Amino acid sequence: MNNNYLDNIVKNSVSVWETAKSGVCLIGFAVSLLASQNINAQLVNTGDVKINPNTIMSVYMDYENTPQGSFVNDGKLFIFQNWKNDGLVTYTENQNGSTYFYGTEEQFIEGSQVSNFKNTYFENASSLVPFHLSGKIAVGGNSEFKKGVVLAADYGGKVIFKEKGTHTLTSDLSFVDGQVEKDGVIAFEFPVGQGQYFRPSYHASGSKNGGVYTTQYFNKNSNSLHSHDDREEKILKINNQEYWEVTQDQGADKIVLSLSMDSRTTPSEFFNVDEQKYKVAITRWDPASNKWINEGGEVSAPLAGKPYEKLLTAPVTGYGLFTMALIDLEEKFDDVIVYNAISSNEDGLNDSFVIKGIDKFPDNQVEIYNRWGVKVYETKSYNESDNMFKGYSDGRATIKRGDKLPTGTYFYILKYNTGKEQKEKTGYLYINNQ
Repeated sequence: MNNNYLDNIVKNSVSVWETAKSGVCLIGFAVSLLASQNINAQLVNTGDVKINPNTIMSVYMDYENTPQGSFVNDGKLFIFQNWKNDGLVTYTENQNGSTYFYGTEEQFIEGSQVSNFKNTYFENASSLVPFHLSGKIAVGGNSEFKKGVVLAADYGGKVIFKEKGTHTLTSDLSFVDGQVEKDGVIAFEFPVGQGQYFRPSYHASGSKNGGVYTTQYFNKNSNSLHSHDDREEKILKINNQEYWEVTQDQGADKIVLSLSMDSRTTPSEFFNVDEQKYKVAITRWDPASNKWINEGGEVSAPLAGKPYEKLLTAPVTGYGLFTMALIDLEEKFDDVIVYNAISSNEDGLNDSFVIKGIDKFPDNQVEIYNRWGVKVYETKSYNESDNMFKGYSDGRATIKRGDKLPTGTYFYILKYNTGKEQKEKTGYLYINNQ
């Protein structure tokens, strides 16, 4: 090897460690700088490294944390090249450690072990898809997606958000193309998409028992996996351009699921619908019946600042492949009529959730959820006089009993026994508590 080349590596190695204030704490530290004329320089850790709070460490070459390596980041870590972890990467929970993937060329994030980061930042303008994830990243704090798609689907990688994990700035410019896992029951937007399109789904279980869920978006026709001809009779057409796969990896609760609708990928017939004849609903492939089934749903406006046009929301009965479908409304149910608006200002107009005709079916149950799947109201024997929902919490949500619920769109599930059959209706309920 050229001696001048080695001399340059040694001289430049000081730029690998840029520290401020207390510096990097090295306990039993063992690293080596590997270089040749044919490969980039590489920093290999076989010992213990800790970045203290208020400290900056910048790595300008490929970094490898070996099976013997331990890496604790409680400060700021800047990664400008590739990252590989086969050992322990973690942080102190009460500190605010941050890891920045800031490259000027494409970066590979790999390794056999999960890299546990408190906060992460993705910013790389070298290409539309600069981050290639074959390992697993777990985020306990916030992940900021500023520039560059994180491609995990092609490599089997995964981004994991722990119970308190969040993300910001997700858009068409930066999201996860592949699997995203969420641990816990906190309402969550899954920052998934494919290609150039950020196409999130949303859900929460509404339970305090916890759970683990994984979601991935596919800009593909699900017909190749499960024929769209195998469907319930009322399903007229199934979206043939996209689908989501949602799995429950831990837990037993059902969720309220929202799918984003985007005219760039969602077929046009799902936007301008004759609501007297058809309804847009979530459909799920049901392995038990071996067909696509209608999960219901309501269409609403998107959250502020999002690139898609609509959200389709429904409480779903299972997991697997989801997309949207057009449902035939020819059959009408005349036994009860649901009025889906409340204005709790005690003016005598729309002060309660009215279900006309429900008195004929006292064997009934009503549940109301907010858009994140948190149950805010539940009762049996709902009627038109003294057991009615008036827009107040009954204490099952984070809002204490007796407080007015925030203005917004909610979702109801009505189950009632007609004496001949058990029926179920779902839909949206708008509450105006201003």
